[in-house]
Amino acid sequence: MQQKIIITIDGWSSCGKSTLAKQLARELGYLYIDSGAMYRAITLYFLRNHVDWTHHDAVAEALQHIKLTFMSNHKTGQSEMYLNGENVEYVIRDLVVAEKVSEVAAIREVREFAVRQQQDMGKHKGIVMDGRDIGTVVFPKAELKIFMTADNDIRVKRRFQELYEKNPNVTMEEVRANLEMRDYIDSHREVSPLRKADDALELDNSHITMKEQLDIAKKWVEERLQAAA
Repeated sequence: MQQKIIITIDGWSSCGKSTLAKQLARELGYLYIDSGAMYRAITLYFLRNHVDWTHHDAVAEALQHIKLTFMSNHKTGQSEMYLNGENVEYVIRDLVVAEKVSEVAAIREVREFAVRQQQDMGKHKGIVMDGRDIGTVVFPKAELKIFMTADNDIRVKRRFQELYEKNPNVTMEEVRANLEMRDYIDSHREVSPLRKADDALELDNSHITMKEQLDIAKKWVEERLQAAA
């Protein structure tokens, strides 16, 4: 049986973590898990059900009614986020959710809820998971940890292009403000703040192609597999 490892990809918003993680998982025949989608789905549930996430009791009660699953889209080959049986893969990408997800993800009970599920998904290895604290908290002993960065202006342009396709009324200023807010919350939250793991390999994709990113990541995977053999 071919040996498999756990690969974590952490980094700032709109650094291309998900894109690389999806492509790498496909190349390796691994399962891709978008941890950010889990937090977005929880945020969507809170917004839809008017949950006051500043109150711990309200959060604890709401989490009891949330079931998160990933199901493969047979047409695209990608795993998609399901919230209580509903495919919310596209709904959770809306700016309304993006504006609140960092607040929700900073709540201790929410993170503990999500981390338990993420760790369970990685029991048999052979996964690529991206997020903010995957290499530091969720899988601190992962065989390969990648930390992605990109120039700020490039991140803003990427995010704007992504959102503009869904909402032509969105402005560059709104996107920049949203990213700056999320960066601050992600790096300053009390529970599991965003930081580069000591043993993570940094990948700056500001000026390199997707193919170049993939080649670098695959080289690192091969090195880790050889070390684990």
